[in-house]
Amino acid sequence: MELNQYQIVLVNPDPTMGSEIKKTRPCVIISPNEMNKYLCTVVISPMTTKSKKYPTRIEVKHDRKKGWIVLDQIRTIDKQRIIKILGGLSKPEIKELKLIP
Repeated sequence: MELNQYQIVLVNPDPTMGSEIKKTRPCVIISPNEMNKYLCTVVISPMTTKSKKYPTRIEVKHDRKKGWIVLDQIRTIDKQRIIKILGGLSKPEIKELKLIP
């Protein structure tokens, strides 16, 4: 499975600890394609449908639902945790993601 930056993938993040986002959920791949091609890991940011408008969260629309990319919960995972590819971010969503300092 070829994985690319800004794809939305379904990930099983368990086991988790403490305040980490739990349960199988969509996540955005944020690691660059050069890493995704050669490493067994990818850097992801989970998505949620329940959030407040924090400066570290980007509002997106996926699967006809409003949600957020949770940049304060970035995590590196093994590619084996990825269940399937769900889609990708739109160009405006990618642009907004890149604006976060």
